[in-house]
Amino acid sequence: MPAGIGVSPGRTAGPLYRKAPPPTLPEELPASTDLGGEVARASGALRFVADTLAGLAAAATGTAAGVLDAASAMAADPTLAEGVAERIRQGRPAAWAVTEELAEQRARLAAVGGYLAERVTDLDDIRDRAVAHLLGAPMPGVPDPGEPFVLVAEDLAPADTAGLDPATVLAVVTARGGPTSHTAILARALGLPAVVACPGILDLADGSTVLVDGDTGAVEPVPAGAVAGIRAAARRSKAGQPRHTGPGRTADGHPVRLLLNIGSAADLDGDPDAEGVGLFRTEFLFLSRDTAPSIDEQRQAYAAVFEAARGRPVVLRTLDAGADKPLPFLGLPAEPNPALGLRGVRVARTRPHVLADQLTAVHAAAEATGAQVSVMAPMVATRAEAAAFAAQAHAAGLPVAGVMVEIPAAALQAHRLLEVVDFLSIGTNDLSQYTLAADRESGDLADLLDPWQPALLQLIATCAAAGRAAGKPVGICGESAAEPRLAPVFAGLGITSLSMSAASLPAVRAALAAHTLADCRHLAETALTRP
Repeated sequence: MPAGIGVSPGRTAGPLYRKAPPPTLPEELPASTDLGGEVARASGALRFVADTLAGLAAAATGTAAGVLDAASAMAADPTLAEGVAERIRQGRPAAWAVTEELAEQRARLAAVGGYLAERVTDLDDIRDRAVAHLLGAPMPGVPDPGEPFVLVAEDLAPADTAGLDPATVLAVVTARGGPTSHTAILARALGLPAVVACPGILDLADGSTVLVDGDTGAVEPVPAGAVAGIRAAARRSKAGQPRHTGPGRTADGHPVRLLLNIGSAADLDGDPDAEGVGLFRTEFLFLSRDTAPSIDEQRQAYAAVFEAARGRPVVLRTLDAGADKPLPFLGLPAEPNPALGLRGVRVARTRPHVLADQLTAVHAAAEATGAQVSVMAPMVATRAEAAAFAAQAHAAGLPVAGVMVEIPAAALQAHRLLEVVDFLSIGTNDLSQYTLAADRESGDLADLLDPWQPALLQLIATCAAAGRAAGKPVGICGESAAEPRLAPVFAGLGITSLSMSAASLPAVRAALAAHTLADCRHLAETALTRP
């Protein structure tokens, strides 16, 4: 079987079972003259889905909770309910109306690309759950075969991945998806081996035994009798690896700070040796809201995270939303190409109070807790944007301000950005897709999103060189920071910190400790010149 793309490290084996199939609409449409009753049924089904996803979000933490909250908000969107109701009034039964309205919304999101295209899986899940509720069919989702298994699916919705139990699910393999899909992100957070964009995986029957290698992307049928030996070998290999603790260091002591990507205070529990927070995503506070949270609400939420950091430094990213990550209270108009529109720091061009209020709240929380807090702005393209953000942060009482490098223009002008800000943090997910012109969710283009692409590494090297010249730190907070094989390369390029989920820290710490700085520099030179 052709290999897929390994997105979460680890090796295991076991029987595979596919995600339960979605409900199928009957061939014949049921006759109904009670249009009001059908509208009520459809509305009730969407409300059921929204409540179900909200319940799952409440039971989850961090990234998973935020993703589920966003999916719940999509199911509860009044625009969706009204679109379904209009189709019912035109004579379509409830289940058909839900299917057709969500199909239309799905096509619109897929056409936009970028972040919104990643949300089509959420819409598919909402459709399947609502239709199953309307038809009285079994609810789609993760199977329960009664034994540890490899979960296989065309793709997985947030509700599927957020509730996975690592004691039962051995690994995850999907036919679609890319290296930065939410399946990849959540699998890494759970410490599960995962492979995406794996051709032919759906051709294997339930119960077939397979080997899954999340490092190489290999998924291979194996005899059932070999499973115990493969798992035992994987356990021995993991147990035999040196256990490194403390700060990130190369074998000869060169420091590379190892930090956490978090969405809430709960995400700080995973690794006591993490040296701080390299990316505090603040979007989750703003999800599912028709009005912006008050300054006091924000202050309380930020203070909870700062206190949980227990004296470790925290880098907070200001709201990363906009036309491609719509939040109802922003009231932004639709754009023909939102991935290139008003998003990130650009939202302040038309909604300046949102950023101003957030910086005020961050300063108040930092003052109240005595935390060491830095702020950074997403989607910065020019020196002027960087300078304006730094000036606003300083005026709000926040002395340390940086920017994210997610656009090639910012990477190419890194030396000029560092004239006006204190640090750079490279978001390799967006930088990769903008550099290679490849949608993050396209399995067909996944090879272009490989973080080993020389063009991407060259831009990272440009940023690191600018940091050395300015005497200022340059870190990475994208998903590539969690790749152990890349950690020595990044160190060799001159990156000063790597930020990731807690589950990824031990392997990255060990990879750095296995190489001297000279080794790292040699690996970096080799990576930059690969075909």
